[in-house]
This record gives sequence, structure tokens and C-alpha cells, in this order.
Amino acid sequence: MSEQLSRLLSFNESFVANKDYEQYRTDKFPDKKMVILTCMDTRLVELLPRALNLKNGDAKIIKNAGAIVSHPFGSVMRSIIVAIYELNASEVLVIGHHDCGMTGLNSDSVLEKAKANGVSDKVLSTLSHSGIDLSRWLTGFDHVQEAVVKSVGIIKNHPLLPAGLPVTGLIIHPVTGKLDVITETTS
Repeated sequence: MSEQLSRLLSFNESFVANKDYEQYRTDKFPDKKMVILTCMDTRLVELLPRALNLKNGDAKIIKNAGAIVSHPFGSVMRSIIVAIYELNASEVLVIGHHDCGMTGLNSDSVLEKAKANGVSDKVLSTLSHSGIDLSRWLTGFDHVQEAVVKSVGIIKNHPLLPAGLPVTGLIIHPVTGKLDVITETTS
């Protein structure tokens, strides 16, 4: 077990024993009836909820690199669909951010680092021959605005989502928390 994990588990034991969790108790249904797709950027962990005046239990928050819906039938869309139909969310926000690590992400750089960490050319070749386009899959975007608009479009046009579902694209500043609306639409 790593030192970091050991420290986390030690803290957790105390957290549970002291019943520190009580202040976070809620149920699985989002009080503000929204699902948010945002980036996994560490600067947004506490900033985003505070900038939106969200407390624990207010929203379903889905995080991935770049706040990207990369496939209409991938895990991000499945999570959105479950939030809408099973967890009573009635609005979707896609929130990208300035200075995102996915801006200009180059697949060659990522793959070189993977190779330097022991991923063999044989593995990469096997994946390529299996129809997996790693260059496309590991490529970021040029402009966060375009990425947000694209993700909003995929959600808005999804055949399994209800007509009239509000889907809004925003960009947050990762230092100040200022939000700018990029696109606002309904299905």
C-alpha cells in the first residue's frame, strides 16, 4: 500500500468514527434537478460547486478530461441518461474551463510517454489492428468553446433524451470561477 493511500485510509477511519459525514448526508436525487458534465481539473474540485452555489446533494456531477462527450453511446452519455430518467435531473450543464489540459493535447506525446512507461509497440500495434484509432481517441481540442459546443450538440441531439430538455454550455475561469454562457438550448 502506498504512503498516500495509507494516509487517506487513516484519515477516513477518523472521519467515519467521528461521524464527520453527517454534514454531507443527502439522498441520490439531485435537489436542483441538474446534471453537470465538467472537467476533472483539480482547480475545479471546490471552485466549481462554490461558483454555482451548490452543496452536497444539489447536482449530479460527471467529470472527465475536457468535459467531453466523445461518443453518443459512451459512459458519459449513459450517466446523463440515467441522471435524467432514474435520478430526476431535468437540466444538463456542460462546463468547460479556460486553460484546460485537453487544449492542444497531442496523441503522439501521450503515446510516447506510455511507451516510456512500458507500453510496448506490440500493444499499440494490436490496438491499431483492432480498429482503435489511438491518435483520434487521445487528441484534445484547439478551443474550449468548440469542445463545449460539440458536447452540447451531442447531448441535445441524442435520440434517447426527452424533447425540451435544457442543455447549456458554459466556460468557467479556473482561478476566479467566473462563468460565461457559450450556448443555451433545448432538445
